[in-house]
Amino acid sequence: MKIAIIAANGQAGQAIAKEAVERGHLVTAVVRSENKSAAQEVIQKDAFALSKEDLAGFDVVVNAFGAWTPETLPDHARLAEHLATILAGSPTRLLVVGGAGSLYLDESQTAMLKDTPDFPAEYLPIAEAMGAGLDLYRQATAVNWTYISPAADFDAEGQKAGAYTLAGEVFQVNAQGESYISYADYAVALVDIAEKGGYQQERISVFAS
Repeated sequence: MKIAIIAANGQAGQAIAKEAVERGHLVTAVVRSENKSAAQEVIQKDAFALSKEDLAGFDVVVNAFGAWTPETLPDHARLAEHLATILAGSPTRLLVVGGAGSLYLDESQTAMLKDTPDFPAEYLPIAEAMGAGLDLYRQATAVNWTYISPAADFDAEGQKAGAYTLAGEVFQVNAQGESYISYADYAVALVDIAEKGGYQQERISVFAS
């Protein structure tokens, strides 16, 4: 498969590129500076400057973009809108590295994890920004998107165990009562989804088993 990874130099992007390359896929890093990932090919361009032609021919585009500063947090929604525009009507699948804060607490789908008193205040702005991006993907009916929320504890330094559980829109924990996944295992899950298909225009979640 031909896979493009937006923000391949980030921690999530690098983990996904490594996993995809190790499985034999042809990976292109979409980065603004020198490529630091395992991707074999590079598009050196700002994500907001990407065109429909840039992404034509890819089987899968992964959006691993992340922004943390008050000035850049709105870029989550801006990039969602941009990708929805340039991928509209395309057979290319869009897999989005999402956030956990917008997961619902129960099947009523009213309150979200970010609304709970225990949700860390320092993560609330990015949870809301990523949630705004998800809202825009939900409106993108002409795009074959899948939004993949990680567990609440998304560990960049964690080991690759190879065991994970997929769930839906509702926040889940494993048998140990933990909501945890390493970047490495998240990458395994995302590349599995890229290979197997499914979950079209759905938000799903993943946590370590």
